[in-house]
Amino acid sequence: MDILIAAALAVLQPHMLIIILLGVTAGLFVGALPGLTATMALALMLPFTFTLDALEGLVALGAVYMGTIYGGAFTAILLNTPGTPSSIATTFDGHPMAKQGRALEAISVATIASVVGGVVGVTFLLIAAPPLAQLALKFGPAEMFWVAILGLTLIGSLATGSLLKGLLGGAIGLLIGTIGISPIGGESRFTFGWPPLQAGVSLIVALIGLFVIPELLQMIRRGQASLEPSDTIGNTGFQFMSALRTVLSKPVNLVRSCAIGQVIAVIPGAGGSITSLVAYNEARRWSKTPETFGKGNPEGIVASESSNNVMVAGSMVPLLTLGIPGAPPDAIILGVMLLHGLRPGLDLFTQTGVLANGFIISMGLAALMLAPIGLLGGRLIYRVIIRTPHYFLVPTILIVTILGTYALRNNVIDVAIMLGLGVVGFLIRGLGLHAAPIVLGLILGTIAEQGYVQSVLGGMALDIPQLRLVANPLSQVLIALIVLVIVWAAWPKRFSRKKQG
Repeated sequence: MDILIAAALAVLQPHMLIIILLGVTAGLFVGALPGLTATMALALMLPFTFTLDALEGLVALGAVYMGTIYGGAFTAILLNTPGTPSSIATTFDGHPMAKQGRALEAISVATIASVVGGVVGVTFLLIAAPPLAQLALKFGPAEMFWVAILGLTLIGSLATGSLLKGLLGGAIGLLIGTIGISPIGGESRFTFGWPPLQAGVSLIVALIGLFVIPELLQMIRRGQASLEPSDTIGNTGFQFMSALRTVLSKPVNLVRSCAIGQVIAVIPGAGGSITSLVAYNEARRWSKTPETFGKGNPEGIVASESSNNVMVAGSMVPLLTLGIPGAPPDAIILGVMLLHGLRPGLDLFTQTGVLANGFIISMGLAALMLAPIGLLGGRLIYRVIIRTPHYFLVPTILIVTILGTYALRNNVIDVAIMLGLGVVGFLIRGLGLHAAPIVLGLILGTIAEQGYVQSVLGGMALDIPQLRLVANPLSQVLIALIVLVIVWAAWPKRFSRKKQG
């Protein structure tokens, strides 16, 4: 308790609060720009931390990280464009609400859910870091394979209208993920002898191409932006209270989404994109009105935004306790820690307890600052987008996306792939194929492949190497969960068909 009090006093200094405020604000606007991920935002911040002491540098990075993950919700809601991969699920109900003239309501709901998720994640990190770290250690290649397969069962929920089209979209994503150098064997696949394709298709490149470009082409086709001006702008305080009632009116959804985010976040490599999609799927599965999801249901935004903001602090569990980055941005934070002579593990919390706990508490303060900064920033961004004619809005967004795509790897080929996938995404949208299953297949395909190949190679001493996939009790639990999820998803449809018959 003495260490916690000393850490809180260290963080509550005026200059620390200013660092948190500036970090959250900068992260919010970076996250709202398609192509600029949390990893890139932290990488850009890295040189500025060299002149700061250890606590100030970690506090600055934590605030930027929290703001960036939340900032992706703005373009997800207003432009149907996830600013970060963690905001993919936010587009499903956020943009339909914006098209109904409820954009500010959606932003307010996303803000409250993000604040709650961030605070819950920090609380879990303070209390339950060691046991959660032990859980993360139990996930080997076989368990990661089954986690990926469990994630692929979400395609049934993301496929609106036709399960077959959803599965086709997932298959396309799996095929895109095989382009380039094999992650295990090292062989070149589907490059057609063209060396630039050996780097594969980046998730961010595919995300921008499949979500952003089709929306821009849609604006051009209609000759106008897709948003309707809100009839109930009101004042910020009224919106905050209204959004708070909306979020707290479904406490089970909020608690379940935070729990899902926390459990998945401690698994190294899982990432916020999987977290938000799983939470969204469960919110839809357990809802009494699942047919309203994808049409502007605030519960979908609550599930997505609360879970992906829990992930920010949740991914710090394996980082601070084991030195294993739980997500790509955490690797940069680990670098800053090592730069200042800090070693993750028990000594971090005993010998430098004030610093470690101060860093965690600062992330909680950053989560709380999302409320005023997000509500004011959301109104500003909303007014700019509403008042900007589409013939200015489209080229501006296009330039930003091209620059963001190029900045990922300084590669013009990525820009060409992004534009090509955008045109393809626009064409297949008319055929009823949606981007979400494709992106899900791309995300999980690589995880599943790595887990499968590593497990089979580790089981070569067995008569049947594939038995290594089902040898561990945790793998068997995951398999049972997959079967349960499939049966649970198929039963209502069968019951509905019998009723119609």
